[in-house]
Amino acid sequence: MPISIPTSRPYLSSLGQLARGGAWRLTLPHSHDHDLFVWTTRGQGIVHVTGRRRGLGVHNALLVPAGAMIAIDLGKQGFAQAMTVPAGTVAGFPREPVLLRVRDVQMQGEITNLLEALLREQSTERPLTAEAAQAHAALISVWFRRTRDAVPERDPSPTAAERLAAAFTELAERHHASGRPMADYAEMLGVTPTHLTRVCRHCAGLTAAAMLSARVLHAARCGLADTTEPVSEIAGRLGFSSPAYFSRFVHHHTGRSPTELRRAATTGK
Repeated sequence: MPISIPTSRPYLSSLGQLARGGAWRLTLPHSHDHDLFVWTTRGQGIVHVTGRRRGLGVHNALLVPAGAMIAIDLGKQGFAQAMTVPAGTVAGFPREPVLLRVRDVQMQGEITNLLEALLREQSTERPLTAEAAQAHAALISVWFRRTRDAVPERDPSPTAAERLAAAFTELAERHHASGRPMADYAEMLGVTPTHLTRVCRHCAGLTAAAMLSARVLHAARCGLADTTEPVSEIAGRLGFSSPAYFSRFVHHHTGRSPTELRRAATTGK
């Protein structure tokens, strides 16, 4: 069942609850206005983060700062806990995405205990709950940094291709509602559209144009599901030249019209 995620304090939920009944909220590229910590306990999947495709499995810890483009697909059988934290309020959380594969049993037990303690705290809603939640999040930050320094599998420095893909996702996150075509992003990055397409396909398994379209689609579906804005206003806000073009875009990618998607979000069907 969809839940209301507090925005003023650290809060623990399942990754599925963050989807609020729509898997597309996680699987399409998007960003959060909060920092996100994910601990996976079941399943195998894929995470796209800042233009790089990575495997996501059991006992993986993922930290995604606010504003970073991400897409997560852990599969129907997957399960992960997700802690949302107001952006920049927990000391030590890195300001770039980090994925850790935690094989040490003691470290696995430590994070399980820390997350269980946060869950117990928020379920009681006692006085000073927000202050206690912040303290629990600080301990999780300490665990994350200790684990990052201890795990033997450290990511090498990003390649030139990975840096370019990351720069593209940063621009796409910032300007996806502008209506700019992919070629404009290539120009801003000082490369040809062909080179940008090749790099993104290599790093993310998707072309730059596909990544940009998917990010726009996420914004479109949020507008349809979460607001009562007329379709024409959503289209204009996302840089479409006309509501008809917006409708064709949505139908092409989902097989349904904007009205049908809005109705489905309301009825749950």
